[in-house]
This record gives sequence, C-alpha cells and structure tokens, in this order.
Amino acid sequence: MALYIFSDAHLGSSTPEHESHKVEQIGKLFEKVKSDGDRLIILGDLFDFWFEYKHAIPKDHHEVLFMIRQLVKSGLPVDYVSGNHDFWIGDFFEKQLGVKVHRDHLEMTYRGKKLFLIHGDGLAKADGGYRFLRRILRNRLNIRLYRLLPTDWAIPIAKRVSGTSRKHTSQRDHLFAPDYRAYAEKKIDEGYDAVFIAHLHIPIRENISKGVYINTGDFISHFSYAKVTQDTISLEYII
Repeated sequence: MALYIFSDAHLGSSTPEHESHKVEQIGKLFEKVKSDGDRLIILGDLFDFWFEYKHAIPKDHHEVLFMIRQLVKSGLPVDYVSGNHDFWIGDFFEKQLGVKVHRDHLEMTYRGKKLFLIHGDGLAKADGGYRFLRRILRNRLNIRLYRLLPTDWAIPIAKRVSGTSRKHTSQRDHLFAPDYRAYAEKKIDEGYDAVFIAHLHIPIRENISKGVYINTGDFISHFSYAKVTQDTISLEYII
C-alpha cells in the first residue's frame, strides 16, 4: 500500500483543451491511488481560485470534486493542505466531500516514517512582500467583506487577480528553490524522515542527510507526484 501526494493543478487557469487534459491526468493518478493506495494528500492549489459562500461554490471542476468524493466513499482518507490559491476553503470539503483540511501544514507518521508536508508559499526569505499580502488576504474581516460582493462580480475579479499572481510568482520560482531546500534540510535536522513541499512547480527529489526532500512539482506540465511505501519515497510522473 502507498501514500500518494500531488499538488498545483491550478484548475481553471488554462484553455478548455488543457483543462480537459489536466482532469484526465488527475483521473489517471486517482486510478493508481485506487489500485494500491491507502491515503491521498492534495498539497495545495488544486484550483487556481477557490472561494466559498454560505450557499454557493464555484461551478467549475465538479468532475474532479466527484472523483475525490468517490475516493472518500471507497474508504480512502483524503487530506487537503491549503495553498495560496485555495486558502479560502470553507467547510464544503469537510462536510460534503469528507476531506480533512489542514490550513497550514501537516505532520504525520506513515509506515514508520515521520513526514512533514506544507504547500510552501512564503517560505523564501526574499518573499516578505507576499507574506505581508497573505496576512491581508487571510484576515477574517476581509474575507467576510469580500463575500458581500455579488458572486458574478467577486469570482471573475478574483480569478483575474489569481492569474496575475501566478504569472508573477512563476518568474521567481527557480530563484527561491535554494530557500526551499534549506527549509527542508532544517526540518530533516529536526527529525523528519521526509519533507514534501509544493508551490514551486519544479519536481525535485533529493536525499539530504538522513532524510528526503521532495517538491511535488505540478499537474500542469510535469504531472508529477510523490509516492511513499514501506520501503521507498519516490517522485513519479503520469505519462
């Protein structure tokens, strides 16, 4: 049996053709999970934008939501570590899908291995501007005020801002990669056997000291994911 981890599909960010391809690749991953997996972790930014109202959610991507629900109904635990594009997740995932949501990071033991998982936005030392912006965006009062906007205004505005943010940060990902490695090394020194980070959209697997650092890459162009078994911690790809 295996633990599967993937991230950064940014559903809704591409052309209809590419969106269909991403959904198809996610479906292939979920088939693997059903065949030999016993847990799935989504490490953030499954959506390019996600926002919940009291009585409404974005109407796109229901096919993926249905696939996730089917995994949960089959008895397979699914965890969601929120990223920077979907940190406004409300209670829909937990109440309607049965998915456990983690707002910051997830620490767990799997097959005797101590794991640390985090989406990773704001980890780079030079990303202070984003950390300041994150405090504003995650402020509960600001979220309540934004919900007062009509949905047909609020969602298109947020999608446009989300796309601009993604394009801006993608230009800096390779510059930030050394800081992410240093963060993983620190966690391994604290006693974790493996550290999983996302956000950079760069698939990475590296042995560090007595542990393993994996960046899960993305489900946009790489279609990469991490797999943990009793004996191995690997970075793999959907072909």
